[in-house]
Amino acid sequence: MLGLLTPQTRTIKVFIKAFKHTNIHRCSSVSCQSEYIRRIILENTEIVGDQSLTPEFKLRLFTPNCRFWSEKPELWPFDDPYWAIYWPGGQALSRYLLDNPAVCRGKTVLDLGSGCGASAIAAKLCGAAHVVANDIDTVAAVATHINCELNGLEPPVCLTNNVIGSPPKGFDLILLGDMFYDEALATSLHSWLDHCINSHGTKVLIGDPGRAQFEEHCIRRLLHQLAQFELPESVREENYGLTCSSVWCYHPELLRILCAFLFECVLVGSCLMTCTLIIFRYLIL
Repeated sequence: MLGLLTPQTRTIKVFIKAFKHTNIHRCSSVSCQSEYIRRIILENTEIVGDQSLTPEFKLRLFTPNCRFWSEKPELWPFDDPYWAIYWPGGQALSRYLLDNPAVCRGKTVLDLGSGCGASAIAAKLCGAAHVVANDIDTVAAVATHINCELNGLEPPVCLTNNVIGSPPKGFDLILLGDMFYDEALATSLHSWLDHCINSHGTKVLIGDPGRAQFEEHCIRRLLHQLAQFELPESVREENYGLTCSSVWCYHPELLRILCAFLFECVLVGSCLMTCTLIIFRYLIL
């Protein structure tokens, strides 16, 4: 992609990093008109779907046939095109929703870090009452509109402000695909999600293929795995050979339950050392 991504190197991460160091000829996504952004997306993406976990719907993405898969990064006129890739965590999350439509049927849903809008589309296909797609990239919002239209769906409400840290709205369900790629962001998410759950009883579903930043973060100890999906070969090649992607439900009360268990063990006279080891093993492994 843009001269950096090949089946041999699988360097999506390098590709994204390259964008961060090139600002020549790049217009601000805020100042660019929607129609201009739409035209650039339509001219430089392909419709794909059959090689993902969700062949039920199509998306416009970068592929090896697209100019900017091998073009110089500085020629791309916008910010980092995270939206142009259907990341494995988002694929697993969307697949899970399609397999379990009752999860979001009739619910108000927030797709946080929505990118191409795949999880928002899946939520709409499953009968969500109201869907909001949030991504700080204005181009991603336009891409989401295009992808909804491609699938015959009314586009969701698209917000481009950073909602993390803001007063939580009353969403029934928050979806996060591939959002735990940075430790600082993961920590901010952890705190904000706790606030959402405590304020509104929001359910939180997370899709991630098991990246180190996710597996090593403390939030990982508070997740319950709901499903695991084997990734298609093409997706494996583009993501460092990752073979599977999982969906997790966030349960911050798990730690409180474990502490209560320890307390009960002490009350009934169980070996304190044994109980402590159980808690320690859970938190560490």
